[in-house]
Amino acid sequence: MQHQNNGTRNDWTREEIQKLYEQPFLDLLFQAQQVHREHFQPNQIQVSTLLSIKTGKCPEDCKYCSQSAHYDSKLEAEKRIAVEKVIQEAQAAKASGSSRFCMGAGWRNPHERDMPYVLEMVKEVKALGLETCMTLGMLNASQAERLKDAGLDYYNHNLDTSREYYSHIISTRSFDDRLNTLDHVRQAGLKVCSGGIVGLGENHQDRIGLLHELATLPIHPESVPINMLVPIEGTPLAEVEKLDVTEWIRTIAVARILMPQSYIRLSAGRESLSDSDQALAFMAGANSLFSGEKLLTTPNSGAGQDQQLFKKLGLQVEKARPTISQLAVDAMA
Repeated sequence: MQHQNNGTRNDWTREEIQKLYEQPFLDLLFQAQQVHREHFQPNQIQVSTLLSIKTGKCPEDCKYCSQSAHYDSKLEAEKRIAVEKVIQEAQAAKASGSSRFCMGAGWRNPHERDMPYVLEMVKEVKALGLETCMTLGMLNASQAERLKDAGLDYYNHNLDTSREYYSHIISTRSFDDRLNTLDHVRQAGLKVCSGGIVGLGENHQDRIGLLHELATLPIHPESVPINMLVPIEGTPLAEVEKLDVTEWIRTIAVARILMPQSYIRLSAGRESLSDSDQALAFMAGANSLFSGEKLLTTPNSGAGQDQQLFKKLGLQVEKARPTISQLAVDAMA
């Protein structure tokens, strides 16, 4: 049996995953919560904030996305925002309890002319004592290495859906393009943030396929966002039938069992959940979320609502892990 050195498996079969996925809902949640408690503090939640640093006019044709130049989603395209503005947003995120600051740009891939801007931003946010994450589209090996050298902690690049369903959602890049970017990120020594979206009109076999791809990567992503589609007017998926929330929570629970050391993030779509639905998702092993009013371009639960929810459920917010440079500063103080 193939293991990562911490006892985590990377050789899950689709049959095993299907068996987990199709068991009675409460049995699945119970199993997921047990796995969660073996590897994490039971009542702790990691909070991230996501900021769009360049919005809209993306050449990709992802059918769920308001930022695609292929669709008329009424989104106002914005040029990349000033580094000073990003720093202000990062300071506000830290003050509201976030330990990680994620920056996203609506690009197919970063152009070489964009790299100095992106690298400066990583250094400045890192200097605030926050963990840093970026999502900029496809990367080559050199770009991944430069981001690592600048102090980037995480790179987000979602697989979105199963290999089989992928071409129904995106035609401008391949599933293997995504895996290649993840490979460059991992080779550079960055942590990987990679998950997917449920509710794209896929069936449960596709959700099993997505989980299988993630759980059989050579090293599991340290962070696994499980998004629920937020339908956006003007995009091809605007009228897709809404997925039942229990299917979303079921996907989270299976992800927790398959990837016991990963943070499983309750991501886009969370603003539509009741407090009790969110509690079920935490029970299923979700232990990370995005806070703030917006996720790139879609609405999100605000920080104030989240504080109330955490208080109600007795959840503690995880503090940012200090980096080597921060520890050196503290030692000198």
